Amino acid sequence: MTTAIYAGSFDPFTIGHLSVLKEASCLFDKIIVAIADNPDKRRRINSDLMLKGIQKSVNELDFGLKIQVIKFDGLIADLAEKEHTKYLIRGIRNGIDYEYEENLAKINESFGLKTIYIRAGYLSHVSSSMVMELYKYGRDISQYVPAPVIEAIKLS
Repeated sequence: MTTAIYAGSFDPFTIGHLSVLKEASCLFDKIIVAIADNPDKRRRINSDLMLKGIQKSVNELDFGLKIQVIKFDGLIADLAEKEHTKYLIRGIRNGIDYEYEENLAKINESFGLKTIYIRAGYLSHVSSSMVMELYKYGRDISQYVPAPVIEAIKLS
């Protein structure tokens, strides 16, 4: 069984993240969605609520494989070793994302990890920051995030 890790802050998890996850599900038998819970960074949405929102969003779709949602607070290389995988999934929206992700990929490569990039495609305009900005000003965000994630946002 081939496992991959899709790690991020997911603050919040958007339809762009969900699209990347759908594409990755065609490539791997198991995907671990790992919510980075860095105590040095302030989250906008409680990570426990986001975990539940992502899990509900995933459960509503039939991916045909096992998707596990977890929280972690360390190096992705350590998580990959613990989970016995060498594959990382990363979403790319544009050239700026690519430059940033490529630097991370080079570092992770030194730990024996392979990064699989998945383009956001027509969803390249969707970002967590944009979603939260719209939400802050009372705009409808339902076209940008799954319904269970909206509930997590409202509860945070």
